[in-house]
Amino acid sequence: QVQLVESGGGLVQAGGSLRLSCVASGSIFSLNAIAWYRQAPGKQRELVASFYNSYGNDNYAGSVKGRFTIFRDNAKNAVYLQMNSLKTEDTGVYYCYHGLNGRSSWGQGTQVTVSS
Repeated sequence: QVQLVESGGGLVQAGGSLRLSCVASGSIFSLNAIAWYRQAPGKQRELVASFYNSYGNDNYAGSVKGRFTIFRDNAKNAVYLQMNSLKTEDTGVYYCYHGLNGRSSWGQGTQVTVSS
């Protein structure tokens, strides 16, 4: 079982920045298998960012491309989501997800609220 703990959410004004952290622990995990999802009120959970598509590039939702960056620190078993130029529509609960070998785990989520 992989445990994921997110942190870094909060309230920020539009145009501001936040950095989310996801620390992984457990018997078998891969930082490359970690992705960030978010769920806005009344909407379905959506993929925000993940590592490596078939072209070797990181994946981003179109709405965050150029503003968000996913990166990792192997020494800390952590994956981060740097969010810049935040917009009110970025508001939601952000989840860390790990999927590997047919098994998946979710973090508890961290709330991000962007005010106008």
